[in-house]
Amino acid sequence: MAHSKREIERKYEGPPGSGSLSLPELVGTGPVHAVRDQGVRELDALYFDTADARLAAGGLTLRRRTGGEDEGWHLKLPLAADVREEIQAPLAPEVPAELAALVRGFTRGAALVPLVRLVSVRELHHLVDARGTLLAEASVDRVLAERLGGASAEWAEAEVELAEGAPPALLDKLDKRLRKAGLHRASSPSKLATALERTAPERTAPEPPGTPAAEPPGRAGARLLAYLRAQRETLVHLDPAVRRGLPDSVHRMRVATRRLRSALRSYADLLDREATDPLGAELKWLAGELGADRDLEVLTERLGAHLAELAPELVEGPVPQRLRQWAGENRGDSRGQVAAALDSERYLALLDRLDALLADPPFRKAAGGPPRKVYRKALGRELARLRRRMERAAATAPGPERDLALHEARKKAKRTRYAAEAATALLGSPAKKLAKDVKKLQKLLGEHQDGVVARDRLRELAAAAETAGENAFTYGLLYGREERAAARCESEVPAAWKRVEHSGRRLRHKK
Repeated sequence: MAHSKREIERKYEGPPGSGSLSLPELVGTGPVHAVRDQGVRELDALYFDTADARLAAGGLTLRRRTGGEDEGWHLKLPLAADVREEIQAPLAPEVPAELAALVRGFTRGAALVPLVRLVSVRELHHLVDARGTLLAEASVDRVLAERLGGASAEWAEAEVELAEGAPPALLDKLDKRLRKAGLHRASSPSKLATALERTAPERTAPEPPGTPAAEPPGRAGARLLAYLRAQRETLVHLDPAVRRGLPDSVHRMRVATRRLRSALRSYADLLDREATDPLGAELKWLAGELGADRDLEVLTERLGAHLAELAPELVEGPVPQRLRQWAGENRGDSRGQVAAALDSERYLALLDRLDALLADPPFRKAAGGPPRKVYRKALGRELARLRRRMERAAATAPGPERDLALHEARKKAKRTRYAAEAATALLGSPAKKLAKDVKKLQKLLGEHQDGVVARDRLRELAAAAETAGENAFTYGLLYGREERAAARCESEVPAAWKRVEHSGRRLRHKK
């Protein structure tokens, strides 16, 4: 069974041309009271990847290591600068199925094969405080790397890894001390990246899939590709977290999916729609599959919070138990739906299609135009579409038809917001203000729609309670609260929309 831990570490190299490396005196660096020698260990690691190093291109490493206290299989996922999550599985001859599944969004069905062998002789030291509590591990590794069937290389490097619970500021203090002693940050993020570079000098580190084609810097097409690429990176790197069911991962992946689709539609003047429309349809499918789990999570939290606000004497019958049962039954179904989507060939084909578009974008003539003009025009179109939706909702009588019209306006508001966010780096504060105001409008419309969905579910729960012979009073009480909340949201929408229109005018007139 795999388990995980978070690593916060930095790697260092010696001065250029030096064949050896040693640690300076670290006692007295921040809270470091003593440095305890832990001896020398020999670590033998076999790194697995696809033949074209797709994991390495994404910053991931998968190894089978013997020697040391943590021998076994290790999958390392980048989280932030200096931070990685290491998922460990017991030592076994083959890649554990659980780890292979976590990297499927990167491998796309390609086989995981041994690529590089690293043998490290590690001098390990524990940095402890005055109480003897471990603060960090500092090590010096002499590394022999062999690309299987290819060249080999040797080098030395140092590594400092914070212990769990150690103050993050210690890493900066140690960094300052090491730099003063002549060490510098390693140019590669991992031993594997160093090995791939040094054993294949004619080939630099592998390029990530979907590397944008050449486009004159500063042109509208280059701006759009940079944005699309950033969302693509977010989507793919969230894949393992979604497969593991980590908090908020489904929501963040869904947002990246929607931002991709929104950008393709909002800035359709820049790319051939014959290529982007089919991709947009697949992104819509993926967002829908991810949405089942997220929508259920939001609804469950909403109903639970409203129930908790009621006085105990107003809760008639086993309402909390019925809510938990309903949420549990549906959560299993929705999570299974997400897992099935990520394991499908359709999802992998979507990722391949996205990478192909980024690698060879079907630019239209406008892509070579001045970006400010192109982006401002696109935002103007989105605002016009949103205005039509808002006017339609305002002209519709209260009831289900108006609820639907407000929901459609919400979707347009979300697309307008994403388009404004994509333009913020280019158009500056006017686009940023527009995105902020549209987000507030979207939130109001979203609260209204959540209330519509909640009332539908409450009717279903009340009917089930009555069938079981239970008192349905509390469900009716919650229904009334949802009605009042929806009315409050509707009353605040006109003012929120007025602010959006003001920001839109400011954007149009800003030169």
